[in-house]
Amino acid sequence: MEAVPIKTKKQTIKKTNPSLYKTVWRWHFYAGIIFAPFLMILAITGAVYLFKPQIEQLLYQEYYEVNPQGEKISATQQIETVKNEYPDAVVSKYRPGESDSRSSEVTISSNNEALTVFVNPYTAEVIGELNSEDRIMNKIEEIHGELMVGTIGDRIVELAACWAIVLIVTGLYLWFPKKKQDLSGVLIPRLNKGKKIFRRDLHVVPAFWVTAGMLFLILTGLPWSGFWGTTFQTIATNAGTGYPPSVWVGSAPTSIVQTKDVADVPWAAETLDVPKSDLQGFIPLPIDDVVDIANREGMHPSYTINIPSDKEGVYTLSAFPPRAQDEATIHVDQYSGAVLADYRYDHYGFVGKMVALGVTLHKGTQFGFLNQLLSLFICLGIILVVASGFYLWLKRKPKKEMGAPTSTRMFKMGPFFVLIIGLSILFPLVGLSIIAVWIIDLLIIQRIPVVKRFLNA
Repeated sequence: MEAVPIKTKKQTIKKTNPSLYKTVWRWHFYAGIIFAPFLMILAITGAVYLFKPQIEQLLYQEYYEVNPQGEKISATQQIETVKNEYPDAVVSKYRPGESDSRSSEVTISSNNEALTVFVNPYTAEVIGELNSEDRIMNKIEEIHGELMVGTIGDRIVELAACWAIVLIVTGLYLWFPKKKQDLSGVLIPRLNKGKKIFRRDLHVVPAFWVTAGMLFLILTGLPWSGFWGTTFQTIATNAGTGYPPSVWVGSAPTSIVQTKDVADVPWAAETLDVPKSDLQGFIPLPIDDVVDIANREGMHPSYTINIPSDKEGVYTLSAFPPRAQDEATIHVDQYSGAVLADYRYDHYGFVGKMVALGVTLHKGTQFGFLNQLLSLFICLGIILVVASGFYLWLKRKPKKEMGAPTSTRMFKMGPFFVLIIGLSILFPLVGLSIIAVWIIDLLIIQRIPVVKRFLNA
């Protein structure tokens, strides 16, 4: 009598679970085959970029380090020295340097090139110059963010990041133990069960351990993306999580110019309207006074002064410090020296604060070296998971097929279909790519027997 319900239960599982399992496995399989190479690129470049401060300090030590000797020469004199060295250049930025042993930086435009000129603040001697395009870490960042192919690369990276979430969700379903068992093969790889089992565990177990970190890196990286990130930023700003009245001295300006159009600023300040300088007097403020204002207002010493390019422009001071809590964006009237807007971490709305913290954690600066090591561990874990997954596929792959599970229409899989729709709404590029895959399947794969057989469709 007791054996009957047990048998019925097992039969029910066999009738319902296999098709769902195959569907999830198939989506996981093809998402991995298509997007794993991009995840590998992101993990490698991300692991390198984590150590940007140490790498650049080593590479450009001769430009960065100076010997402190008495009082520093004024910023005006330093900039004049640069102008004498580059008479046809236009000065756009000045960065005083965050310590006594750090050189100053003057950014100029010369012959259609953006150059950073390093100056000894004690002697006004020009130490050297670097073209932004020649900086190794800028190249790494460009590969990481857009694969060095501009907008198209940005969309590919965003698509890969969004599909990585699909990989995570489907991977967790496949990983979840279907019956009671010990930790072996779930949290700990099995070393004595043969090569096949070990290959499987080498992919599955590390994947579980890095899942949370991988998901965190994806979600904190998406706000920088061109499509999803811009939409998210617009929604966050329009929802009223933007700028409180305390940011402005006087009424907020009505402006079509956003701060990101005139300076590199923290994410939360990118859509901050840029005020205009009062034209009374027509005598621009010396940049030395702007430095004094920055010090008086307690700007983090890593700040940069963006110099106005027209008569109505403002000095924009921005700081990208290691800790999100030290971020600041300040607009200063170029004639009166009045602080027109002062936007700090404490002014951010909830979303702005979360993104700011996410950015510094993502870059590995929020908690210093410990943060770098933790993020490095996640990146190395992603590399291991991608490599082991590829190796697992090669070992399992039949000679004349891709090795994917049999195709099952996802429309028949209620919960899975709802999950895919939900992810498509949250990440529109996922939805568009699914539509593209569906059209390709309908018009090409299902109509060509060789292709259909190869893809097991």
